[in-house]
Amino acid sequence: MTDLLQKAGDAQSGRVENFDAIVIGAGVSGLYQLYRLRELGLSVRCLEDGGGVGGTWYWNRYPGCRFDSESETYGYSFSKELLQEWDWKEHYSGQPENERYLNYVADKFDLRRDIQFNSRVTSAVYDESANRWEVLLESGQRMRAQFLVAAVGILSARYVPPFEGVDSFKGESFHTSRWPKEKVDFTGKRVAVIGTGATAVQLIPIIAKEVGHLTVFQRTPNYCAPLRNSLVDEESQRRFKATYPEIHKRIRETTGGFIHDFDRRAALEVPREERLAVYEELWKQPGFAKWLGNFRDIMTDRVANEDFAEFVRDKIRARVKDPAVAEKLVPKDHPFGSKRVPLETEYYEAYNRDNVLLVDINETPIERITPRGIKTSDREYEFDAIIYATGFDAITGALTRIDIRGEGGQGLKDKWANGMRTYLQLQTAGFPNLFIATNTAFCNYTVCAETLVEWITDCIRYVRENDYSRIAATPEAEDAWVTHTNEVGSRTFLSSANGWFIGGNIPGKARAILLYANPAPAYRAKCAEVAAKGYEGFVLR
Repeated sequence: MTDLLQKAGDAQSGRVENFDAIVIGAGVSGLYQLYRLRELGLSVRCLEDGGGVGGTWYWNRYPGCRFDSESETYGYSFSKELLQEWDWKEHYSGQPENERYLNYVADKFDLRRDIQFNSRVTSAVYDESANRWEVLLESGQRMRAQFLVAAVGILSARYVPPFEGVDSFKGESFHTSRWPKEKVDFTGKRVAVIGTGATAVQLIPIIAKEVGHLTVFQRTPNYCAPLRNSLVDEESQRRFKATYPEIHKRIRETTGGFIHDFDRRAALEVPREERLAVYEELWKQPGFAKWLGNFRDIMTDRVANEDFAEFVRDKIRARVKDPAVAEKLVPKDHPFGSKRVPLETEYYEAYNRDNVLLVDINETPIERITPRGIKTSDREYEFDAIIYATGFDAITGALTRIDIRGEGGQGLKDKWANGMRTYLQLQTAGFPNLFIATNTAFCNYTVCAETLVEWITDCIRYVRENDYSRIAATPEAEDAWVTHTNEVGSRTFLSSANGWFIGGNIPGKARAILLYANPAPAYRAKCAEVAAKGYEGFVLR
């Protein structure tokens, strides 16, 4: 209470707190960035919108929420002691354990003393004369720092479609990314889920067993693959701890930073019978093996992709009893892997239940939310609760929702109006000393987060040790990088689906490839090369 009163007093008095660096976000990237900057001896304040650490794993508490990466690959690799102390309970860990893990990390490394919770950043303005960023919080509190690191996450700016009448609904409303900490009891209730993306795919099988009736409103079906989760037995636990160096070496060498890597053969050069046997074997494996352990050209060759896509469609059809419902759940408008492949447990079986109804909103669009429920073009559905599993303004949204202004008062939102523009995904020209610690590489999140944080930390060390006051990407380097990322992305299917990979899920958002599609090792090599050349493509002064 005393701290809150002090902050309120600071805001009223106009007092500005000064730090060497400010980190926005206390999720996976933010916690590690705080740890590394403190190692440099810097004064650091980490600002977190939520009431605890964890980022994604703090906010997303919906039933069924869990990793789609193998647990042993998702944990931090920087501390051997941490690796030996922590026991993963499941091969694909659920939200409660993930949140406990990140709290354990925060406590082990005494990070909380430099984290300020319940602190929403509303603006960050660069003072060119002082080479400082001034950060303003929603509370009115102000802070200044030489360096500003945005560790805001790629899926943190939630999106709710602008349905007419959203506020008129008299029942309970939830967005999956702002789920209550207390258990929500849906027993016997009439519940709607809007959306069938990765979140809904995890949620629906859980609540379908509890609700009185569930109605799912689907816009775009996805190629969902079985997760095949299980508990971690003692032998596996010992194996993880004995082989973490090998595990981390592998995930730093694979194309996508996962334990899986592509089969180097071209799919259609393999005889059909052998190819189908490979597909069947991949399908039996847990996790992303079906996607990232497949033939190398399923992400680049339309015919090869369609061959596997039809295999997946047949797998879906085989699990859904009603052929008409099955066809609604079968994707036909985008290539397999052009959107992140949701991993599921009993998702398709949920539609075999008598208390579950699938509504295709392409056939009967949602017209409005009413006090009693949802009105589509053909009828009104009555509900006790509506769950919005409608996703995120991915990658750029968490940054453009903050009023970030660089040199000459230029706004980041305006600069990125036609698509994200960065150099190395790490800085944007015209915004000196602003670093983006958000994983936009096509890569296992924590692996890439550690890479980004370590690069940023080394860069800040270089700036300070050489008595520079600022570092900024040049417009020329940024232009070349944007051209390069678009070229790399165009060789894949990442732009072939109207999903968050290209901002296609947000009305009015510029369609542009938001992920860096080159193999993760190539990206790390490029970042290292730039640093080795005295931060080529940046201006230091």
